[in-house]
Order: sequence, then structure tokens, then C-alpha cells
Amino acid sequence: MAAKNCKTGVILLNMGGPDTLDDVQPFLYNLFCDRQIIRLGPAFLQKPLAWLISRRRAAKSKANYAKIGGGSPLKTITGLQAKALEESLQKDGEYAVAIAMRYWHPLADEAIRSLLRQRVGRIILLTLYPHFSKATTGSSLSHFRNCLSRLAPGFPLKVIASWPAQPSYIKALAGNIADGLQAFESPEVAVVYSAHSLPLSFIKEGDPYVDHLKETILAIENITGIQGRLCYQSRSGPVEWLSPSTPEMLEQLAAEGCKNILMVPISFVSDHIETLFEISILYREKAEHLGMHLQACSSLNLNPTFIAALRELVLEESKNS
Repeated sequence: MAAKNCKTGVILLNMGGPDTLDDVQPFLYNLFCDRQIIRLGPAFLQKPLAWLISRRRAAKSKANYAKIGGGSPLKTITGLQAKALEESLQKDGEYAVAIAMRYWHPLADEAIRSLLRQRVGRIILLTLYPHFSKATTGSSLSHFRNCLSRLAPGFPLKVIASWPAQPSYIKALAGNIADGLQAFESPEVAVVYSAHSLPLSFIKEGDPYVDHLKETILAIENITGIQGRLCYQSRSGPVEWLSPSTPEMLEQLAAEGCKNILMVPISFVSDHIETLFEISILYREKAEHLGMHLQACSSLNLNPTFIAALRELVLEESKNS
């Protein structure tokens, strides 16, 4: 094991997104090549089918990304989060913080090489998915470990795989919700938590994702005293998904006579296509069509309390290293 006083490398792990419209199709190809989350026929057909599907879906995805500035801001925001985290750790020892994306650059091998050049003696891998799923954290961890074993076999590695009730994370979310509610003139506002959906089969096989989401929401409600509702966005494909979907939730609320909705992006810690397009454009327009006003709660991004949560997670794991 590395000495406790050596420089520690920290890698923030996220999904990634296309930087430009030209990156959309290769990004989708990388995503659909991931056999751990979607099996496209027998293994030898995975890449050819991924190429066909990504080519077919690219035009629609490009149109959506064009509406949020021509690409995903995820790499930029995650990079700023890494910089803020590194700065917050300056008084705690020697730390170098990098980022690694699963389906677009910088990929895991780029992040590992960057830290090895800085002569770190150990790596703490911190997923930016607070709620574990084999489709997100599981796939990313598997890919990262494969890269590390190839580039630096036996290198000391610690993993922070989930943190659904981390106190500062919960405090940051509760604060954003309180701020979001101030934007409404009426006190009658439905708080709706929207999370990325998963195939129901994943949960039946023991994936803890939904349990982690509920743990987060309960911790928030213990602070705010406001009971919210959970729904799931971003479905694709002909399998059975978690329910209710976010559009179904909007229709249900409209039928109940709801007029105001604060939508909280619960499974995302940064703005990207699902917050900037799906929630702030697509679902807002649907809500208006149903006679409701929908306001998106701020994403965590560079919220100082959220950066404090990341720092606390790293320091806690450092003690155990």
C-alpha cells in the first residue's frame, strides 16, 4: 500500500456527453456498445448494431443538443467541480483531482495517465452518481478498473460507489428546493423528484437504485417537511421501465388540479441534456399544455455545500486508505 502522506489522486466519475454536434453520433455509439447495460443480440453483433442505432438516432439527438447550445456542458461543469474540489482540499493534504467520463472524453485512461504523471501514490474514485445502479456506476467502475489494471496493475484504488444520504449533499438539495419554492407566487406547489429511469428488470435483479433514491428523498423531507413525488425520465426502448414516467406524473398532477410544479432533478448533480432540454424545455412545455406552471429546481453544479459534500466524502475515504 502507498504511504498515507503521499499525494492522493481523486477522479470524479461521470457519464459524459458530446461536446459538439459532430460528437453526438460517436458518443451514442460508445453508449450502445456498452454490453453491460444493453445487449444488442449476440456479442459479435454489438458493435455493428450500436453503429446502426447511433446513426439512426443521431439526427434527433443533435436537434435536442442544438436547443441547449450545441453540445453537452457536462465536461465543463465536471471539470469546474474537480477544480473546486481540489482547491477545497488544499489544507487537508496533497490532492490532485481529475475527471473521467464513461462514454466521451476525457475517458478513464486519460484520467489515469494524468494522475500517474503527477506521481500520485493512490487513487480515490468518486462516482458522481449518488445512487448506485449497475447501468451507471457499475458499468463505469468496471470499465475504470479494466483501464487501471492495464495501465498500472496493482495500483492502490479506493472507490466511493454511492452516497445517497451524505449530509452536505442532502443539505444542498434541500437548500435548492427552498430557493426554488420562492419563485412561485402561490404556496401551493407540488415538489416532483425526477430521476433517470431504468429497466424494471434491473430492480428485480437486486439493483439498489430505487432504494437509494428513496433514501435521499426521505432525508430531504426530514429537513424541508415537504412531501414530494418520485417519477422517472429518459426512457428508450421496448422494455418495461420504472414508473410512473415523468410525462405520466405531469398528466396525473393535472388531473388532480395541480397548478404549480417544482421539478427536482434528483439523480443528477450537474446540468446536462436531461435537465436543460428534457426538464426545462420538454416537460415545461407539456406542463403548460396541461395548464400548469413548471419550474426546474437548480442543479447542484458548483453549489458550495455540494462541493463540501465531495470534500467530506474524499476525506472520509482518505482516513480509511
